[in-house]
Amino acid sequence: MSATDAAHGHDDAHDHGHHDHDGEGHEHDHEHGHEHGGGGREPLAHRLTHLLKPHSHDAADKVDSAMEASREGTRALWIGLAGLGITAVIQAVVAVVSGSVALLGDTLHNVADALTAVPLGIAFVIGRRPPTRRYTYGYGRAEDLAGIVIVLFIAGSSVLAGYAAIERLLHPRTVGYLWAVAIAAAVGFAGNEIVARYRISVGRRIGSAALVADGLHARTDGFTSLAVLLGAGGVAIGWRWADPVVGLGITVAIAVVLADAARQVYRRLMDAVDPALVDRVEETLRGTPGVLDIGPARLRWIGHQLRAECEIAVVETATVIEAHAVAHDAEHRLMHAVPRLTSAIVHAEPVGTVGRDQHAHTLAHGER
Repeated sequence: MSATDAAHGHDDAHDHGHHDHDGEGHEHDHEHGHEHGGGGREPLAHRLTHLLKPHSHDAADKVDSAMEASREGTRALWIGLAGLGITAVIQAVVAVVSGSVALLGDTLHNVADALTAVPLGIAFVIGRRPPTRRYTYGYGRAEDLAGIVIVLFIAGSSVLAGYAAIERLLHPRTVGYLWAVAIAAAVGFAGNEIVARYRISVGRRIGSAALVADGLHARTDGFTSLAVLLGAGGVAIGWRWADPVVGLGITVAIAVVLADAARQVYRRLMDAVDPALVDRVEETLRGTPGVLDIGPARLRWIGHQLRAECEIAVVETATVIEAHAVAHDAEHRLMHAVPRLTSAIVHAEPVGTVGRDQHAHTLAHGER
């Protein structure tokens, strides 16, 4: 067997157990001096290091890490839901007392939008299920489907906000207890912004585009509450048109947030990744001893986990064991260098052939 086949399909689905990766491609402050020797044998010091302080690379630990990320995301959803629920109750009381239709609409809006936690929570639960023979990559993509639902909710919010603003512009209403309405609107804005920051932060940390989109959705609710606040201020000084005009401006802001959330979900569905992650993969592979050249590096998100498929070139005279050792070392380094990477396939080729379509000749021969 040649080096071409040495590490084909090499995939241990390692999880190195380091949880300080933030999912944004920031530098990892952990020194790795893994120098695997030739011939498939590791230096004595390296083997002793693994014996005394072994790295976790088995499938069980990988699953535990993924489930912990899902639990963190689910916790963020329910905490946010509780915060938005308290905010909605406060707004509802003031809306009934003041008779403010705008505040009542904002309250109903917040209640409906808080329920976006439900599809995403379901997605996190489904995502914990292990792979099957039909769904061989697992159920992580359920998060992306939930992201689509959230984007649709944001779009609906934008339409409803625009409609309400135009309706109030055509049919101005008198609002009582403006000071209470202003306070309730401020509470609505603060509550939504706090929840938005929390969900966006957790979403980025665990690599969940859907949770980030849900955080952006909460932020749009805050903009709507802010519109009520500014509108109440305008009405207080006699500008009856202030509330609907500001509402139209906020509708535009919601549309901007919608575009950003939709772009994130679209990119995830299309297997897009941050180019900086590809750069890091290529840099890590080039820095691996025994790697003479590299081929295409492909990454994709499965839920909030990354998978990688890479090609490397080794010396033509390398034995199967030697090529395997280089591929294993490259994979090991990738697991430590790339945030949220839980599985890597490193394929070794003889130098001079990496990056070529190894099946082109066979296919061309079969077409004759």
